[in-house]
Amino acid sequence: MAEMTVELVAVERRLWSGSATLVSAQTTEGEIGVMPGHEPVLGQLVEAGVVAITTADGERIVAAVHGGFLSVTAKTVTILAESADLAEDIDVEAAKAVLSESGDDLEAIAVAKGRIRAVERA
Repeated sequence: MAEMTVELVAVERRLWSGSATLVSAQTTEGEIGVMPGHEPVLGQLVEAGVVAITTADGERIVAAVHGGFLSVTAKTVTILAESADLAEDIDVEAAKAVLSESGDDLEAIAVAKGRIRAVERA
């Protein structure tokens, strides 16, 4: 099966890097699915979005991303997020607490909603 190199990077750290067969991400133009050999594209990630990666080994990596860009070439996909969390590292109860306690902090609410969606999709 064809593979591509994928990197998921947030401002503060690299979350995942490796070979994959499929990447899906939520962009401002809609959800995009990328397989090896995809036409080059640059997309803006939505705030509080979800990125899912199917690795070459068949594992599914899901992350909550908050803003940033998706860059696709024929052999690589680079996801550059303002902030991101792998679903396996997300504390759902803490995210729910943020929702109930954030008041007018729309960015904190959006990040918490994105984290909850990532866990639900994992």
